[in-house]
Amino acid sequence: MAAAGRLRRRLLLAVPWCGPCSPRRGAAACPPAGQVRAAFLRFFQERHGHHRLPSAPVRPRGDPRLLFVNAGMNQFKPIFLGTVHPRSELAQHRRVVNSQKCVRAGGKHNDLEDVGRDTYHHTFFEMLGNWSFGDYFKEEACSMAWELLTEVYEIPRDRLYVTYFGGDSTLGLSADEECRDVWLRLGVPASHVLPFPLKDNFWEMGDTGPCGPCTEIHYDHVGGGRNAATLVNQGSPDVVEIWNLVFMQYSREVEGNLLPLPQHHVDTGMGLERLVTVLQNKRSNYDTDLFTPILDAIHKGCRAPRYQGLVGDADVGRVNTAYRVVADHVRTLCVCITDGIYPGFSGAELVLRRILRRAVRFCSEVLQAPPGLLASLVPTVVEVLGDAYPELMKNADQIMDIINENEAAFLSSLERGRRIIERTVQQMEPSTNFPAEVAWSLYGNLGFPLDLIDLMLEEKGISLDSAAFNELALEDAKRKAGGPQAAQPENTNTCLDVHSLAQLRSSNVPATDDSPKYAYTLGQHGQYEFSPCQATVLMLYRDQSLQKEVGAGQHCGVILDRTNFYAEQGGQDSDQGYMIHLGQQDVLFPVESVHLCGGYVIHEVTAVETLHVGDQVQLFVDEAQRLACMTNHTATHLLNFALRHVLGDSTEQRGSHVTAERLRFDFDTKGPVTVEQLQQVEQVVQDIIQRNEVVHMAEVPLTLARRVQGLRAVDEGYPDPVRIVSLGVPVESVLARDSEAAMQTSVELCCGTHLLQTGSVEDLAIISERQLVKGISRVIAVTGRQAKQAREVGQCLAMEVDSVSLRMKQRITSIPEMQNLSKEVGQLTKVVANTAMPQWQRKELQTILKALQRTANTAIKKLELQQAEKKAQSLLAKHRNQPVIIDTVPANSLSILMKVVNQLCDKSPGTSVLLLSPQASGEVLCACQVSKSCLPAFSAADWAVAVCTQMEGKAGGSHVVAKGSGNAKGMQGALTTALEFAHSKL
Repeated sequence: MAAAGRLRRRLLLAVPWCGPCSPRRGAAACPPAGQVRAAFLRFFQERHGHHRLPSAPVRPRGDPRLLFVNAGMNQFKPIFLGTVHPRSELAQHRRVVNSQKCVRAGGKHNDLEDVGRDTYHHTFFEMLGNWSFGDYFKEEACSMAWELLTEVYEIPRDRLYVTYFGGDSTLGLSADEECRDVWLRLGVPASHVLPFPLKDNFWEMGDTGPCGPCTEIHYDHVGGGRNAATLVNQGSPDVVEIWNLVFMQYSREVEGNLLPLPQHHVDTGMGLERLVTVLQNKRSNYDTDLFTPILDAIHKGCRAPRYQGLVGDADVGRVNTAYRVVADHVRTLCVCITDGIYPGFSGAELVLRRILRRAVRFCSEVLQAPPGLLASLVPTVVEVLGDAYPELMKNADQIMDIINENEAAFLSSLERGRRIIERTVQQMEPSTNFPAEVAWSLYGNLGFPLDLIDLMLEEKGISLDSAAFNELALEDAKRKAGGPQAAQPENTNTCLDVHSLAQLRSSNVPATDDSPKYAYTLGQHGQYEFSPCQATVLMLYRDQSLQKEVGAGQHCGVILDRTNFYAEQGGQDSDQGYMIHLGQQDVLFPVESVHLCGGYVIHEVTAVETLHVGDQVQLFVDEAQRLACMTNHTATHLLNFALRHVLGDSTEQRGSHVTAERLRFDFDTKGPVTVEQLQQVEQVVQDIIQRNEVVHMAEVPLTLARRVQGLRAVDEGYPDPVRIVSLGVPVESVLARDSEAAMQTSVELCCGTHLLQTGSVEDLAIISERQLVKGISRVIAVTGRQAKQAREVGQCLAMEVDSVSLRMKQRITSIPEMQNLSKEVGQLTKVVANTAMPQWQRKELQTILKALQRTANTAIKKLELQQAEKKAQSLLAKHRNQPVIIDTVPANSLSILMKVVNQLCDKSPGTSVLLLSPQASGEVLCACQVSKSCLPAFSAADWAVAVCTQMEGKAGGSHVVAKGSGNAKGMQGALTTALEFAHSKL
């Protein structure tokens, strides 16, 4: 025993540790967070043989269902799901430990709204975890956890409480007494070992998949010898969960039933922030050294009082809430930007944009901080987290630049939005709701998250007209979807009727000069710079009539003398954005769509206040949406060239559609496009992207454009002069007489907006290809980060298919096991069909999956036949030379039961057979076959109906074979009925 004690002390010393701080030991004894993290990793790595893995990026790899990595187990999903490639490095791991960066700010796990309101919710946190993949299980997992907490971290045992799964009768699951007994053997008092139901102590990955009971370890912050068992899992801030140990031993099937997993796994997760709070003897995560340096930096950079940790009503002016929001959000921004998620307009990028803007608002409005505070906190975050995550150090400058750029844009919008709200409130009647049109303008055009609008209105004691706002949102969704409901109001305001066109021309209203839409440049750092455009309102159009004035809250079409907005044409979506009255920055008119009609550009807007002919306005294009359209339009030209290069010059464009999200391209084809051709097309595009060719654009006379060799047929539908877009070759070179330059590159007539260099496309992936009709195919493609994500998803699914293929090659003798594998192939087939991924890879995987499904079906039939033969032989031996065989036999399915009947009749041709098979569910299956020599007097269908009716069931079939089912309660009577029916017919 003495030797064992000395060995343990030496092991403890191997992990440098100063122990938890306490009032008696003094602040100097508090272990820093970095040491807490390191002690956890070293404990499992050095003392218990775990392989230490780095944190995965918070941007999910190949999992389109996740916005962010939100748990330590995300990167190990392939192991839990059994989809990991057996030759991959991941498949070799048995014991793993790491500290995983996690973000919970969207989807199923979303803590964003709670951050700042309390002292323990975060959008970014670190999850300390240890895993066992088919190695150790409950005994070892609990023992290691208890050893670490009580002997390494020296947490007092009497402050710890453990919970275990108390069972669930509806699922047929008994209490996890095995886990309970482990804790009792470890010396945890019975009063501190507590059972809880399914919602508290049963963990599931999703609606289906691996799951199992869990045991949680809770800490009592108060202590003092009291028993706090009644406060566990009751939401008390005094007793908090610090560690969850999940025992994955079941798989929830599609039908909802639980099947035992072939391998048991352990998946644990302990929030570093909560653990450090315990070890540093604090009551708030924000009082630990993970946050105090950031809070100090905030105080130095703003004019607010120092952070005091106040919450709720005690936090007058919400200053302490603001400190917590900013400290939390800047950590999230640093981690996400480093891992390749930037503030944007969809998915995770949109969530991050919302986080940044929420932090900026608290900085400027509550903390009264000058611009730049948020970015100035980045070095402090890097100092706190950089040792654990060195990638933060490499990207600090980039993080600061991105935060500053986004903050500057939002502060401008925020100030304008604040003035709009205040001005609108002043004009409102008492006790009325805030107008939905104004809120929609703020939301759709200035990028205000709806919760910020609600908060700003809440501060003024008023509320939003939510019903009207939702109606506007619904109308917008219908319009974007191209629904018929949206067509009529859109046409009445944006498509000039013949009389209005004639009136405009007779009144000498000039056509709109839209050349400013091409006025953009490429900055020295590679960013596109768009200039606003000043214009005059020439005419207003509403309800199919020209008007000189339109009132507030109304939709109308605005005709200007000039515009920088791109009108929907040439297959490219129109620009969106807003216009403001010149010199009146707080009046914002959202531009929802733009159309070209008879030379006039019609801007569909919502009038926030009265618009008049003659008003001077300034136009602002939604730059992100415009840039995305430019990227996808240039990519469309690359795709057109690549298709002609690979499939032949006879390949002609039949149509295209360019949006900010994707591009669609229709073309002539002599036959189906092969997997190899799709790969070649993508490669040609990627080669041009990598060469970063200059995109040359120029307007030339139509007659001159007709000379260009290789240019597709030019008809009178093009304007004169026409715009030529040439990739890599100056327009004057392709126009030169006898020049063949256009044969070697993409040269097209196009009025769309384009990138200035092809490198900005970054990547292109064809995610769909199908024949619309014979001879015409349609491809859909995505670019940039979307293309990269599609490739990652494709690689992930390819590994899953490979894993299934390998398992299919193993000798499987169990019908249920083969049926499960067949079901997995079916589910994977659906995922492959419906997930955005490279189309060439989809086709490859679909071919493999189709073959696997055939193999599985054949194997199931073979196994069922083998099983049926055995049962038939047994029954033949039992009923030798009988003209009628009526009996019960165990069979897992009606398919097997029918095969047994067929086998009996084949081996004994003159015999008629009826078999019943009782099932565990209480159902009885019935199958029968009548000898042809007994026809027509003896009908199998009538026989089955008589028997199943006796069991309160149903049946059907032909004169020769029939099948059905019924209730087990009537089975004995059914057997008697079967015999009597047969005797009456023979």
